[in-house]
Amino acid sequence: VQLQASGGGLVQPGGSLRLSCAASGFQLAIYSIGWFRQAPGKVREAVSCLSYRDGRKFYTDSVKGRFTISRDKDKNTAYLQMDNLQPEDSAIYYCARTGYYLTRTSDCLGGRPFDSWGQGTQVTVSS
Repeated sequence: VQLQASGGGLVQPGGSLRLSCAASGFQLAIYSIGWFRQAPGKVREAVSCLSYRDGRKFYTDSVKGRFTISRDKDKNTAYLQMDNLQPEDSAIYYCARTGYYLTRTSDCLGGRPFDSWGQGTQVTVSS
């Protein structure tokens, strides 16, 4: 069971990146997926989640309208499209899974436990 995040890099403010979270050893479609980030000196925070049962999406306030979470069942991969990136978005981004059906934003932002944390991918937003 493994999740591998990729797609990070250096981008200028206002730019875009798409992160990928490739799952191996299990079917991503039967788990809710979360994207998290951790900046230097800060605690890890949830960014976005996608609930497995109905595809409901949840976002932390700071990324609403800029980030979009999605999933490709055929590729067994989840994505985080990040637009209009800002320096405060700089962090290591991780993906993880949970067997819980997420029904509200609070489930995503700390209310439910996630596991199978993959190796993160660095996102740096700087001019």
